[in-house]
Amino acid sequence: MSSLLINEVFESIQGEGSFTGVPSIFVRLQGCPVGCSWCDTKHTWDVLPDNVRTADLVMLENEETAHYFDASEKALFELFAAQGYRAKHIVITGGEPCMFDLQTLTSMAIAQGFSIQIETSGTFEIKCASEAWVTLSPKVNMKGGYEVLSSAIERANEIKHPVAMQKHVDELNHIIARRKTSPPPLVYLQPISMQTRATEFAVKTCIENNWRLSLQTHKFIGVE
Repeated sequence: MSSLLINEVFESIQGEGSFTGVPSIFVRLQGCPVGCSWCDTKHTWDVLPDNVRTADLVMLENEETAHYFDASEKALFELFAAQGYRAKHIVITGGEPCMFDLQTLTSMAIAQGFSIQIETSGTFEIKCASEAWVTLSPKVNMKGGYEVLSSAIERANEIKHPVAMQKHVDELNHIIARRKTSPPPLVYLQPISMQTRATEFAVKTCIENNWRLSLQTHKFIGVE
């Protein structure tokens, strides 16, 4: 068993990408050095000892904080059971979840009848079971200076790319061109901050390229 730093765990509906609408258990891991300017989970970036709490206290929190708890994979599945979660799809997000070795967690999930999805920037090596679904949201030229790894591009089942202008599409085309293996990943465009102009641009670009549109559905319906 390894150790995971967990910012929050909750059950909801997946609002983005291929699994939109699927009941899901979300596990948000703490820590990310990538530095995306539009990140909506900046509270997960830093790993500070003063923010360590017990699992019970973190689970009681009803607002976003930088607090986190340390747990093994076994303890995490025990937490799912204790919470009475019924969803059979798990989403590992962050932060940057691939800062952690996710092989044990994803293998345990598959063995217990769950499907499991990892949402990653592609800037760290992806260590997971072959059955895990990898959502690559490539972060290019961000403040942290990390490169999107070729291994992450090859492993991705889907690419979900935030866009607001042509520059972002050019970055995406460069990422897609680096892919050497088939079949190609599914490609989703997600308007940055769901701004009107960004959404209009994303729709137009999806039609031109036969890509798919990903909206943050959970925000429209008012769930976490």
